[in-house]
Amino acid sequence: MTAGNNGAGTPENDDPFAHLYRSEGGDGNNADSGPEERRPGVPRTSYHQVRPVGSRQYGPQPPRQQSPSPHYAAPETLPGGAPRQPMPPAAPGGHVARPKRRGLLIAAIAVVAVVAGGIGVAMMTNGNGDKGSTQAGATGGGDDKPSEDDGKKKDKPKEPEKKQTPSNPSAAGLQKRDAASLRLLGGATTATEVAGAKSEGGAYIKGLEASGAGVEWEVAVKSTGAYRLNVTYGVPGKDGELSVAVNGETNKLPIRLGNHGGSKPGEWSTNWMGSWTQVDLKEGKNTIKVFCQTGNKCEVHLDQVSLTPGGA
Repeated sequence: MTAGNNGAGTPENDDPFAHLYRSEGGDGNNADSGPEERRPGVPRTSYHQVRPVGSRQYGPQPPRQQSPSPHYAAPETLPGGAPRQPMPPAAPGGHVARPKRRGLLIAAIAVVAVVAGGIGVAMMTNGNGDKGSTQAGATGGGDDKPSEDDGKKKDKPKEPEKKQTPSNPSAAGLQKRDAASLRLLGGATTATEVAGAKSEGGAYIKGLEASGAGVEWEVAVKSTGAYRLNVTYGVPGKDGELSVAVNGETNKLPIRLGNHGGSKPGEWSTNWMGSWTQVDLKEGKNTIKVFCQTGNKCEVHLDQVSLTPGGA
């Protein structure tokens, strides 16, 4: 209802926006003109029609033929339009079947796998080639020149073997030593044929018959005074004796080595015996020599030597 028609017409024609859809020369609000014919799918013509400048004509206009707007027409109804594609058949249950994409996915995965395999083979081939060239260079590769490392290995001198300290405490102590561990003089040698020696390994000194043959012992004492020089020895069934010198001075009396084992002449006793003689020593280092001197009975074997404080 509007103020212009005072309610004239039916409610269906009482459209406050009719002036927007009226035809040229018509009045959307006039009941006499009647409502514009409505056609389904065809939009009503707007009053505000866009026209080029100077093309509007005033006065009565010939009737216009209404045609469907091409904007709302299906593509297959237009001239030259694409033919309408038939709908795929419905799957059981009323669902429309869609094209399967599993085949395309499998093909794409296969292509990726082939490319990755080719890259892996290429990398392995190049790695083997590098190793081969490296090995060829390491083995010479035609170059027969010796390397610097080989020269260093050949020229490097061998380290001298470390002398092992005797495990026998008597050989390591300063106050008691194995005769075989002392300095040998005048052709004296070590031997182990006669059993029973107390020294390490059963070694003893023999070959003392020649003048000057013997052993030399360097020993240190804490104080000056008289000491007993003890020796362990063996004789061939007869008495023997050896001279003793301290710091270059020979004692007046030799050390007597008697046949206390009761062995027969020429038979070396396995019962090693002991004897001693007095020596005067000074505080600190002293050199004691037990040797064969002209006039001595030097056919003896020396086993061990030791020092104890106190004289006769």
